[in-house]
Amino acid sequence: MRQFLVLLAGASLFACSNESPVESEADAGQAATAALAFEGAMATEASARIAHGERLSHILGCKGCHRVNLEGGNMGDFEPPLDGIYASNLTTELPKMDDGELRLLLRKGVHPTRGDMWLMPSGVINRLSEPDMDALIAYLRTVPPSGEPTPPTEIKPAAQAMVDAGALTTSGEQVRQFNATQMDDLGEAREWGRYLTATTCAECHGPALGGSPDFAPNLDIAGAYSNAELRRLLTEGIGKDGRDLGLMSLVGVEHFSYLTDRERDAIIAYVKERAERNIAQ
Repeated sequence: MRQFLVLLAGASLFACSNESPVESEADAGQAATAALAFEGAMATEASARIAHGERLSHILGCKGCHRVNLEGGNMGDFEPPLDGIYASNLTTELPKMDDGELRLLLRKGVHPTRGDMWLMPSGVINRLSEPDMDALIAYLRTVPPSGEPTPPTEIKPAAQAMVDAGALTTSGEQVRQFNATQMDDLGEAREWGRYLTATTCAECHGPALGGSPDFAPNLDIAGAYSNAELRRLLTEGIGKDGRDLGLMSLVGVEHFSYLTDRERDAIIAYVKERAERNIAQ
């Protein structure tokens, strides 16, 4: 169930968020420059780029919903109301697509033959820079076919009720919402941390980190943590004063433990400065 909550957060959080979209002529979902990337994206050797892509598959949570072996499964296994929504068997599905179709699916949440996707966090995936996206695709291309193809998704009555209540949206709608919502620009010194945060923390805390009622707090809460406490949270999943933070503790171990020390420190520097500025205001 806890794996499901991570994905549901990414798929529908903004529908009930306090954040307001801000119109922009630029595509806020795209990185401003190719220089913004996770460490390892600029590797020149193919094997190193593939290893980087595999690391991103952990950070982004691909191996949660699509399972560790990427053979996919019914999301109803995590939460009964989602019965009929399938995380595809990537090992059998991706060979049917060329790189352009796969890129469109990842960035826009649109399948080349099935149309709109559900529960895939394309809002944050679309924020990946081209070097990171290229590495992720390069890794996915190395996974050999295994298992049986998953059935097409069917929105059954329980899931339809969530859609009608605004608690579940398509991945494409999530992309549109994320693209219309800017994260705080704290200047060149925090540009890399902003990029890393936009492609990780924003999945649960919202496209501008404003949080969502009764689910994930505004990341101003980072101001209550020391740098050392945040490092522990983003490595071991242990909250302030040793607390178990539930979903955040899970994400800290299963996703953020794959960050490099420099990446983790850049995220901490960004969220801390953002929190301190907002609290001061």
